[in-house]
Amino acid sequence: MAETNKGSKFIKGAAILGIAGVIIKFMGALFRIPLTNWIGDVGMSYYGVAYTIYSALLVLATAGIPVAISRMVSERIALGEYLNAHKVFKVATALMFGIGMISFAICFFGGDWISNLLQNPEAALAVKAIAPALLFVPVMSSFRGYFQGRQNMNPTAVSQMLEQLIRVVFGLVLAYSFMKTSLIKAAAGASFGASAGSLAGLLTIALIYLLNRKVIHEKNRIHDQNTETTSEILKKIVVIAVPIIIGSEILPMMSVIDTSIIMGRLQSTGWTYDEAKSMYGQLSGFCNSLIAFPQVFTQAVAVSLVPAVAAAFQMKDKKSIHENIQLGYRTTMIMACPCAVGLFALAEPILVMLYPAQKESAIAAVPTLMIMAISVVFLAIDQTSTGILQAIGKQTRPVVNLFIGCIGKIVITFILVGIKSVNIKGAAVGTIFAFVVSLLLNNVEIKKHTGTKINYDITYVRPLIASLIMGVCAYGAHSLLVSLIGNSLSTLLAICVGAVVYVALIFVFKAITLDELENIPGGNKVKRIMVKFVKR
Repeated sequence: MAETNKGSKFIKGAAILGIAGVIIKFMGALFRIPLTNWIGDVGMSYYGVAYTIYSALLVLATAGIPVAISRMVSERIALGEYLNAHKVFKVATALMFGIGMISFAICFFGGDWISNLLQNPEAALAVKAIAPALLFVPVMSSFRGYFQGRQNMNPTAVSQMLEQLIRVVFGLVLAYSFMKTSLIKAAAGASFGASAGSLAGLLTIALIYLLNRKVIHEKNRIHDQNTETTSEILKKIVVIAVPIIIGSEILPMMSVIDTSIIMGRLQSTGWTYDEAKSMYGQLSGFCNSLIAFPQVFTQAVAVSLVPAVAAAFQMKDKKSIHENIQLGYRTTMIMACPCAVGLFALAEPILVMLYPAQKESAIAAVPTLMIMAISVVFLAIDQTSTGILQAIGKQTRPVVNLFIGCIGKIVITFILVGIKSVNIKGAAVGTIFAFVVSLLLNNVEIKKHTGTKINYDITYVRPLIASLIMGVCAYGAHSLLVSLIGNSLSTLLAICVGAVVYVALIFVFKAITLDELENIPGGNKVKRIMVKFVKR
């Protein structure tokens, strides 16, 4: 019988995905920043519509079924059933291919209808250009779910990085080629980058699988047992995946509804169509891309938690269940708090630094970004709690809880966006409300089904206090330096000051211990440095 996964393995997996995520987001910034500067908020409104639809359809491929694969593979490996684990992967891959074909057809052949429905008909070409990605990503996600279930995050990380690299190169080259002749074609070129990147990612992870196929099949032969039938596996995948898919679709669909509500309500309160498009472009192009950065870390925690908690739950190892859940929450807060406070404190300097060619729009987006920054912490906790519930077989509860939160979001967005002085900021407030409601309800369920008790002091209070002090230091550093060396350099230095202060404070406040550093890649080297400055 395989031993239960330990917290150190979970942290290492999260760290690998987190590091890869940072590289991916850096490449994403190299894509988003010049793209926004080239095509402006109007062009970004076309790209934003395409990406919103893409995200909504992509949930089918990247949410429920990969989580189901990861959980089912992990559970079977914990019991030594390697052949059944591999059969889960094969059945799921065939299912994902079918989903990819349907998603592609909806996006490509329905592009005109979709863009008209969202009151932005010029976005149709961008919607069609991103459609091929929906054919490749589902199959790629099946491979990723299989490797994640084996608690091997390296193939996912490598394929993600190559996928993003190709996306950036193709997207920028095509956007630059068309930007002087047509914003519509430039946005479509940027969208097509996702299609090229997804094909590259699929080919990469398929190659990794082929290179490891001999080792995988050796274990399948060693552990001989009665195999599950295809119909049994398919039924279990559906039972796990469907609630997760529905839950994961809620936010993208809320985004789609948000788009319609925002555009309609802004115009109903006196803003012109062009002004409404500009405000929506600020939210989708300027703010959402920055808010997505901290999710790299928190999503890595959630992805790594599922197989770790699922294996422990399958083995009824309560000690490991509690340890993984507690460590998951702590890790989430240690990463999310400084990101939220940093974005809030340096909202204007960061936006002006990133979008100098769109300075007026960047400054206009500052209040919205500050509100959205607050949502980072709540979204992070919501993601982690959702991953835990999925791992213990309660995948329906996050769906219901998020739906309840999003109903309130629709109401709040409709009311607040319709107030002219509030306008687009109302959508950001509605987002915060949805996450707060969802995470509170999720945490009640986790306590009920696992009995895990969270130490609020070390989990929430210490990282938050360290982050607030960091935010003051970063803001002060920027204020002192901006008149001397300009905004961009002072912003970068302020971020560096904030990072140094925060790292020091989490050890001073003992939000993390030196021994826990050993559980992350390269942690021993960091420990040897930190031990000189921090008392044990």
